[in-house]
Amino acid sequence: MAKTTQFVLVCYDIPDDRRRTKVMQTLLDFGRRVQYSVFECDLKAKDLDRLLKKLGRLVDKTEDSVRFYFLCESCLPKALAMGAETEMGDARVVARIL
Repeated sequence: MAKTTQFVLVCYDIPDDRRRTKVMQTLLDFGRRVQYSVFECDLKAKDLDRLLKKLGRLVDKTEDSVRFYFLCESCLPKALAMGAETEMGDARVVARIL
């Protein structure tokens, strides 16, 4: 059976506190926070569309930066984490560097 979701790493840099909080709250509905401004999301196509529309209404395109990195299924097993444990949910981190 074909995979119906896409693993997306979402990172943002937003100088305005209010907008940054709204973006963070929106992303919490779609994925798990792994760093202050980094989220891991496993999204269906329709959820990705919804997320992009919601963020498009919140982000100031002249000041803010939001990046989406799409990781293929074969890339996920190569993910590494370094440092303190975070709530990784079902993320496929195969090695933790101490």
